Amino acid sequence: MTAAPDAPVTEPRKKREPIPEYEPEPRGKAERYTVFAFVFVPLLALLAAVPFFWGWGLSLLDIAIAAVFYVISGLGITVGFHRLFTHGSYRAKRPLKIALAIAGSMAIEGSVVKWVADHRRHHKYADAEGDPHSPWRFGEDWKSVAKGLYYAHMAWMYLDEKKTSPRRFAPDLLKDRDIALIDKLFLPIVLFSLFAPALIGGLVTMSWWGALTAFFWASLVRVALLHHVTWSVNSICHTIGEENFEVRDRSRNVWWLAVPSFGESWHNLHHADPTCARHGALKGQIDISARTIWVFEKLGWATKVRWPNNDRLAAKRVKV
Repeated sequence: MTAAPDAPVTEPRKKREPIPEYEPEPRGKAERYTVFAFVFVPLLALLAAVPFFWGWGLSLLDIAIAAVFYVISGLGITVGFHRLFTHGSYRAKRPLKIALAIAGSMAIEGSVVKWVADHRRHHKYADAEGDPHSPWRFGEDWKSVAKGLYYAHMAWMYLDEKKTSPRRFAPDLLKDRDIALIDKLFLPIVLFSLFAPALIGGLVTMSWWGALTAFFWASLVRVALLHHVTWSVNSICHTIGEENFEVRDRSRNVWWLAVPSFGESWHNLHHADPTCARHGALKGQIDISARTIWVFEKLGWATKVRWPNNDRLAAKRVKV
């Protein structure tokens, strides 16, 4: 009898090191100054809008252009960046996916991959250590909360030197060729978002004045207004409002932000059930983004939509 050959020696599998949550290189000064400019230049335009409005400088054309760009870019954020790309509340056919990624980029709140990575990190650590924009990071007395509100609303974008790692929080988007390309084209999309209103206003009125007022109202003021509505979900909706569903953080519902935020301010249910396509699931809660997704579903552009489940909602309701 011949002896059985020795079993081949196999090396033990090396344990995969987890991808760090932050980029190895911190946010540089140039990047922070750029973000600062994109935050405050539209804000200054918004502050100037009231005195500019009285008596001159605003036409129905300016309002119409601003409204169209606000709706397109706003729904690009809520229906696209948030409910589709961050949470996978539904699946979109390729043309819709591309259109929503471009529309969300037009809001000038960051490229699609960066936006999604930051927001996924927010959900992982909501109102705890690691949350990039919790208003409770400094404490619970009124001075700390006031400071936290400012930080959560806008300051975190240019004061925090750490950068969320897309490889850790958005690897699926990096592998998507369409989304990766749109992410790289963020700057041209920003330029289009800023200057297309001026071009439209100038061509319709055939005047430089029409181009200037359209740029002021439909570019700067529109961007500023959308910014602060979106950021209010990070700050106000984690500080005040109603709690209808049990959550582990301080997300709340703020009814008066529902229409301008397209339903995003029904924030309490969103944190209770993040992948749900409808945030305003209770009676009387207007959710324009959910209705838009419903239309996409009826047209066959969106599939596998995660609508609210009554049993799941009932289990999460706050007991009165």
